[in-house]
Order: sequence, then structure tokens, then C-alpha cells
Amino acid sequence: MAELFDQIDELRRSPGKVAVATLVNTRGTTPRKEGAKMLVGEGGSVLGSVTIGGCVDAQVIEQTEDVLSTNRPRLLELNLGDEEAWEIGLTCGGTIEVFVEPLSSDLLERVRAHTGKGGRAAIITRLAGPVGSKILVLDDGTITGSFGDAVLDERFIEAMTVGTSRTLFAEGTRAFVEVFAPSALLLVVGASHVSMPMTELARVLGYRTVVIDGRPRFATRERFPQVDELKIGIPSELVSEYPLVPSTALVLMAHDYKYDLPVLHKALATEVGYIGMLGSTRRGAAILKLLAEEGESEASLKRVRVPIGLDIGARSAPEIALAVLAEIQAVRGGGTGQPMSTKPRRDTVPVTGPSRSEPSPRS
Repeated sequence: MAELFDQIDELRRSPGKVAVATLVNTRGTTPRKEGAKMLVGEGGSVLGSVTIGGCVDAQVIEQTEDVLSTNRPRLLELNLGDEEAWEIGLTCGGTIEVFVEPLSSDLLERVRAHTGKGGRAAIITRLAGPVGSKILVLDDGTITGSFGDAVLDERFIEAMTVGTSRTLFAEGTRAFVEVFAPSALLLVVGASHVSMPMTELARVLGYRTVVIDGRPRFATRERFPQVDELKIGIPSELVSEYPLVPSTALVLMAHDYKYDLPVLHKALATEVGYIGMLGSTRRGAAILKLLAEEGESEASLKRVRVPIGLDIGARSAPEIALAVLAEIQAVRGGGTGQPMSTKPRRDTVPVTGPSRSEPSPRS
């Protein structure tokens, strides 16, 4: 989500209007999910993609000219042949729907402000009838906008609980419910040499990054120029200033008992989504034993990951950082961490498209 707002800010600095294309429905299997966006500036600038590039995005870009000239949104239905489908990742021919509209940043700015404080939001866009009318729903109960029918509004407002962006049908009307969650937070205790590449990589992945340390000579902007926040003080006190919720990953990198134990006690009393600690198996066992002696349950201790990260043969600081973030992503996404080449495949998925021995008809 942070990437979307960065792209909007970039195009708004350019002259001319901006169109937003959103993938709202697919029939088939595609690597881009509902909610994928592409921004097209009046001057020809393009940021993002509704598929993975190629002919489909080109068709959408063509349609943005009409949307910007008329200032009216459009719902595009693109029927794909087998070859076009293969090109964008669908297993066979199918249909995708893309909603194209002029950029109106008012609602998005409210979403940005609300999610920046840790809240959730949804923008519901009508796809039938008065196409383009919107309702903004915040998880604090705030509702802005209407479809002009109280019953219809209520049905779709309830849909914010679905958790993922999707097109829904209610009371004879289709609407796209786009769900916005807070940016995931990476909270690092310890301004170590591994923390430096880890926070840089995490920002690329869309995390908000915070580094906490009690040692001013390590927690410096020279060492962490891109980190969102750099805090110096007592870690067990400072971590309480941040939301220790399921979307937060807490990583202990200080390798210091006087930091680790108080922070772990505080974290284990919350619903923080990931707790990892740098250290060997022997040191990890010692820390867990101390936590148990100080009253932590066996179930709580199982939440602490030590040694930390996936086994990728990491040796250098950047490699260790990659291994840790890979594990965090696997936990957040419900992945197994196993190679995709060995992951069991569904027998029901047909294999289509040009083979290596058969040149594509377009070649």
C-alpha cells in the first residue's frame, strides 16, 4: 500500500490528470490479485500494472485516454484467448475486469492517514447502476458516501469484514470492496550490522521500519539512512510505543540478555505476529529456560523463533537479513518455506500454452 501512495505522489507532481486502473475481477488463475493497480498520467507516464504487463496492460492504457477526456469511469471486460491468457499468467482463456477512473485522491488520503495510525479501511466502488459511486468505511465506525439506497449501503458495508479485496454481488448490484490494512511494521531491537541490510530490504517489501537501541554510537543515521524511525533508549520501554499486533514483526538483534529478556516478556503478553531472536541454538535454549523460570508458559515460548530465519546457507550480514525476512514473509503469508519446485501441485490445473519444443505463434 505504501508503494501505491508513493506512486500517486510521484504522478501528482507531474502536469496533467491521472487515471487509475484497478483489477476488480478475474476468472482463471493469475499472478496478480484483485486490487492490483496501474496509474496512467495524461502525459504518458505509467506506474504499476494490473496484470504482469504485455497486451492486457496496453489495452487498458489505451482506454485511459477516453476516461480522462470525458472524466467518466469505465468498467472494462477483457476476453482473452488462450495465447493472451498464457502471456499474463492465466492457465487458459478467460475474462478479467478492470475498472478505470480519474484519480480522486480525497478518499485515498483519508485511507492513508487512517492506516498510518494502525487502522483498517475499505473503499467500496459501485460497478453497476451509477458506476463509480463510492463509500469509504473506517474501522472506527466512520462512513462516508452512499450508493443512494440505505439497504444496499448496509449490505456492502458489512463486506468490509471479508478481509481481502474482491468484487461482490448484493441486492442485484455489483461492487468492488477494496480493503486497506496498515503497513506491516518491522520492529528491530539492536542496531547491529545485520539490522542495516534487513531494514533496507524490508522497506523494499513495503514494511515500515523502526530500529531501537540503547547505544547512541550504533543507532545513527549514518548506519541507518533509510529507516523510518530510529529510537535510542531502553528497548523494553520503547517497544511499548508501537502496536504489537499480528501485522508487526519483532526481531531481536542486540544479542544482549538485558535487552532480550525484558522485551520478550513484554512481547509475549501481546498478539505480535512474529517474534525472532538472533543467536545460536545453545543461546536460544538458555534464553527460553530463563523465560520459563520467570513464569512464561510453554505455549508462549513456542512463539519465539531462535535461531532465526530460513536455512538458505546464509553467511554474510545481507544473506542473514534475507533469510530472516524470508521467514517473516512465510509466516505472514502462510507459506511453507519449501522450494516452489517441490511444492505439491494440483492435478486439476490444466497445462496449456506454448512448449519449449513448439515456438509461439507470435515468434
